[in-house]
This record gives sequence, structure tokens and C-alpha cells, in this order.
Amino acid sequence: MKFFTKSEPFRDPIVTAYLPILLLLGFVALNAVLLVGVSHLTVRRRPTAEKAAAYESGIPALGDARERFSVKFYMVAMLFIIFDIETVFMIPWGVYFRQLSCGTAMVDGACPAGRISFFGLGEMLVFIAILLVGYIYVWKKGALQWD
Repeated sequence: MKFFTKSEPFRDPIVTAYLPILLLLGFVALNAVLLVGVSHLTVRRRPTAEKAAAYESGIPALGDARERFSVKFYMVAMLFIIFDIETVFMIPWGVYFRQLSCGTAMVDGACPAGRISFFGLGEMLVFIAILLVGYIYVWKKGALQWD
């Protein structure tokens, strides 16, 4: 194990690799504390009933904020998140499509003649088919209906 003198600690590769990240995190934390502290010290507190009321996009609030929502609302929201996240998995596939569709190593960013495969396309078609089966199942069960 190597011990550093007072002038050498920043020559360690681990320290030099993580130092910019640590400096950024320190700056962000200091900035957040400073902004909250300054706003807390400079604010004028003049509470009114109008300021304490719930804001509903300019429309007077209807009912209590703690009213019950239908389970269908949550189902549609969760299904949207699930299908949205699954479509994000298509981004890495799109980035590596050329490499996935070449049967050998690529030469100068292109696949050699006669070595094109349909593995990349078939892989995504299977993924989309699985998504489509799930989507049709959810649609037939009526989980996407608001009523």
C-alpha cells in the first residue's frame, strides 16, 4: 500500500477521477442550502385566506382534496408507466442495431457484404410482439376505460 506525502494525494487515479464529481456535489449542496437560507431570511410573511387556499388552475376548489379516486385511474396511470418504460428499452436497441444486424465484426462502421443478419430486427420484433400481447390483454380486460 502506498502512502502519500502532503504534496501527492491528488496524483492518485481514484482521487483524480472522482474529484470533479465530488466538487460538483459539494457545489450543488452548498448552493441549495444557500438558496433556501437566503429565501428564508428575506421573505415577508403576510398570510391571508386567499394565499392559504388551494390553487386549482384559477378555478375555485371543488370539494375536499382527500376525496377518493377510482381504482381505474391508478390502473391507467400504472399501465402508462409500464408501457412507457418498456418503450424506452428500444433506445439502446436503436443505438446498437447495426452491430446486432451484422454476422461478423463491422469494418469501418459498415457490415461486410453478405454478412447481414436479421438478428437485431427479429429481437425487436419479438419484444414488440410481447408488448402487443400485453397491450391487447389489458385492452380486452377493460383496464384502459375511465368509466
